[in-house]
Amino acid sequence: MKKFGYIFLMILVASVATFAQSTTVKKAEAKPKVSTEPTVEREKFDPARNAADDLQTAIAKAATENKRIILDIGGEWCVWCRIMDYYLIENKDLAKIVDENFVWLKINMSEENENKEFLANYPEIKGYPHLFVLEKDGKLIHSQDTAELEEKKSYNKQKFTDFLTKWSPAKTEKAK
Repeated sequence: MKKFGYIFLMILVASVATFAQSTTVKKAEAKPKVSTEPTVEREKFDPARNAADDLQTAIAKAATENKRIILDIGGEWCVWCRIMDYYLIENKDLAKIVDENFVWLKINMSEENENKEFLANYPEIKGYPHLFVLEKDGKLIHSQDTAELEEKKSYNKQKFTDFLTKWSPAKTEKAK
């Protein structure tokens, strides 16, 4: 009986050693891929920013560059806000439409700063993130519930493209 226990113990030790070795080999083989593409940092919602001052800066930039303004209302607490940020970063064709046609301005809405006075100038927001499209002079032209652009746990590329295209300045406006 002692021989059987000794043999069993040796088999168990050998099995554990083999498993540990194979796990180490698998870990070594599964090295993380290093991307050669530059990583793009997402701009965060900052409760310390002054939304009214930021809008005036955006209006000046939009007027100079013949672009419209998108107010992105949300906060760091908002999962869908982060999903939208990364979605726009990952979809370079959408990011290009944004870059060529809009000044994108994040407006914080959180416990730290609800921007109540600033947001009182706009229609009621039912969910976050929420987008307001402004003319280059700051006049509101569209209020967009982003839930309409969602699909499953992300966004629908065609709907997002259609939204950006529809609210981009007309080519004649851009030429002025």
